[in-house]
Amino acid sequence: MKRTLLLLGVVLSSLFLSCGKQETGCQPKTPASEKADMVAYCTANGITYTEHPSGILYQIILPGNDPAPTSTSTISAVYTGKLLNGTQFDATATPRDFSLSGGLIEGWKIAIPLIKKSGRIKVVIPSALAYTCVGSSNGVIPPNSPIFFDITLTDVK
Repeated sequence: MKRTLLLLGVVLSSLFLSCGKQETGCQPKTPASEKADMVAYCTANGITYTEHPSGILYQIILPGNDPAPTSTSTISAVYTGKLLNGTQFDATATPRDFSLSGGLIEGWKIAIPLIKKSGRIKVVIPSALAYTCVGSSNGVIPPNSPIFFDITLTDVK
């Protein structure tokens, strides 16, 4: 019994130590350090951007109509997501539902309230407001990668 508890203690200690090592190895970039790449993407893709205080760059294509989403809204959206090298990592042609208070990246939580139902926005999100220095869990979005989304807000609930 004591041996089992000792072994369990060693295993748990290793897990906690390894988790701590992974965290300290993660060095997030600041939005300011990625701004030049984000501006270059906007320029190359004809995006006439506005800079949000958070560091996102966005262009409202269509402002939309009421209602406007709030932080507690459930929204429906169609979108395309790309890395700044042009690689598409996600897209949907049929609306998907999301809770703005739920598991969305911070960049979406900031950008979506800038438009209303039926609105469309193009947004370049710094990595600190996307998948940070970790990257996406499926490995498609590398660590410290700013990303682009073209989002149409189809409904606000």
